[in-house]
Amino acid sequence: MHTDTIFYQIFLTFHTLLFELLGQPTENAQGYNFTSVEVKEKAFRFDGIFMPDTVEKPIYFVEVQFQPKPEFYWELITEINIYLNQYKPQQDWQAVALFAKRSLDVEVLTPYQQEFINSGRIKRIYLDEIPPGSIGMGLIELILSKETQAPELVQNLMQRTKTEIANSTERQGIIELLESVLVSKFSKLSRQEIEAMFLVSDIKQTRVYQEAKQEGRQEGREQGERNLLLRLLSKRFGKLTNSYTKNINTLTIVQLEDLGEALLDFVDITDLEQWLKVHTES
Repeated sequence: MHTDTIFYQIFLTFHTLLFELLGQPTENAQGYNFTSVEVKEKAFRFDGIFMPDTVEKPIYFVEVQFQPKPEFYWELITEINIYLNQYKPQQDWQAVALFAKRSLDVEVLTPYQQEFINSGRIKRIYLDEIPPGSIGMGLIELILSKETQAPELVQNLMQRTKTEIANSTERQGIIELLESVLVSKFSKLSRQEIEAMFLVSDIKQTRVYQEAKQEGRQEGREQGERNLLLRLLSKRFGKLTNSYTKNINTLTIVQLEDLGEALLDFVDITDLEQWLKVHTES
């Protein structure tokens, strides 16, 4: 997956996440602007930089590493030195190396590299060893998870987003970020499988749902709505029997829209059965 891009989006969304990873009070994030900066010569680009608004606070250079890379520290130190020479900042600085797991770190360091570690100039963090925390930490856990763990993690993050994030625009941004992680990490999953990871009440906010709706418009509003409902019902309750499918195929566009709303409150297949009994009786 494109971890550089994903982590850039995560840090852009959760401004306090770096300081949580560093074990610092999240209040320390105040006054920092997160950006990505290119340094010239070999056109290095940091995964992210937290730039403070005063000279009293340090600059944080952030690098994310999800693959073995023997030259990692040489390149990181070179990038930092080129940046310092090019921009000549007045602030102190610290680099934060985020490894997916400890085994991806460089095993043998030169004395020169080790000095940066010992002095604290370079702080190493192994993401699979961090404890649970904020929604941002939960997104990192999702990035590191196996496919079988993803549905439960997604639903937990969605529930936390609804209860902890009051601003609707921020909630929508987190939902889109969640979906970006799934699409990037689990590239072999179909759109329907990604839909199934979200709570039914949240599916309509995802991009995959909107794409399905657009397909529905192309196929014809009624048939598209019917196909979408059959897909959602199957993902929630398992493969539908022919009798359920036959009854749904007889519904009008108005009834299909009513079923789509009622579905949000269904607990199990008996709720669908009762709804169809009431709405398809002649």
